[in-house]
Amino acid sequence: MTLHLPDAHGALRAYEPRTEPLALTPGAPFTSRTVFSAAHVVADPYADTTLDAPVAVDWDATLAFRRHLWAHGLGVAEAMDTAQRGMGLDWAGAAELIRRSAAEAKAAGGRIACGVGTDQLTAGPATLAEVRAAYEEQLAVVEESGAQAILMASRVLAATAKGPEDYLEVYGHLLRQAAEPVILHWLGPMFDPALEGYWGSSDLDAATDTFLDVIAAHPDKVDGIKVSLLDARREIDLRRRLPKGVRCYTGDDFNYPELIAGDEQGFSHALLGIFDPLGPLAAEAVRVLDTGDTDGFRALLDPTVELSRHLFQAPTRFYKTGVVFLAWLAGHQSHFTMVGGLQSARSLPHLARAYELADRLGLFPDPKLAEDRMRTLLHLYGVTP
Repeated sequence: MTLHLPDAHGALRAYEPRTEPLALTPGAPFTSRTVFSAAHVVADPYADTTLDAPVAVDWDATLAFRRHLWAHGLGVAEAMDTAQRGMGLDWAGAAELIRRSAAEAKAAGGRIACGVGTDQLTAGPATLAEVRAAYEEQLAVVEESGAQAILMASRVLAATAKGPEDYLEVYGHLLRQAAEPVILHWLGPMFDPALEGYWGSSDLDAATDTFLDVIAAHPDKVDGIKVSLLDARREIDLRRRLPKGVRCYTGDDFNYPELIAGDEQGFSHALLGIFDPLGPLAAEAVRVLDTGDTDGFRALLDPTVELSRHLFQAPTRFYKTGVVFLAWLAGHQSHFTMVGGLQSARSLPHLARAYELADRLGLFPDPKLAEDRMRTLLHLYGVTP
């Protein structure tokens, strides 16, 4: 049956939903790339809570989604910004998520890496000693869980640091004590405006030099870097300057196919929020790439870029709303509710376009369920043919 979807100008357009999904099943482990999907959390829709109260998570549905990603061969990047870290999920909730997901990863035989930050502290300036202590507390939780650590960018460090030397001091201290090699995460201000000027400068060339100085001082403690600047050229230049053995995990949700495919001088691995809704399709594409078929990889993944750019359009930090919306349509959760009430962060026209693009790609395991849920949302908003 035809759906009538609203556009940004208030007009309705007719759309004929797809009737068959893509046939995507779990396959062999990846051999050519290491691939993580940052994963969202599922809110408990029945919790009697408020926006300023501790988060209420549906743990069964949250962990089931991680098993879905592991089943398709993807690693899980846990307690990152896709999980609404700092946008609904506080440190207490993140610590519980890390412990539960790490235990589930051991049971499922899945790969997991977890975010280490400083969100116990308020957003204002602190002392460098307080920043180090906050990082240390979170690093201990991740290491004790048995997961790999991802050192995330810190809003408080951005507000506290006087210049590049403070970043070198804090990160050097953390890397010296890390038990195993970590992933360093550079998250651009389009994802979090509070991170403007990270690494001591708003000049990205100067910031890159400081970032590389941190790595060069401790190459044995850096497994890789995750770069989320939405600038393919800058990522390529950066990965070519990395010390031997340090990986680049693309976090570029605009240009990921070309960055993962690579060129004659190298390629990026992946740690992407868009691989939350794209999981099975992304996994299939990487397995094609494992055979050396770059064209086949691009043929599968290139058509997904339009959806990704739509979900991650400015204000980019609200991409989580579209990710959770698609998880609901795909049947991974029973409701479209988010911690912190973030389901209200995108408009109905935005969500309608996300549905259309995902449906065209065949992402929904049950297209009829997705259609019915989209129709329910339209009725809730008062849309009638």
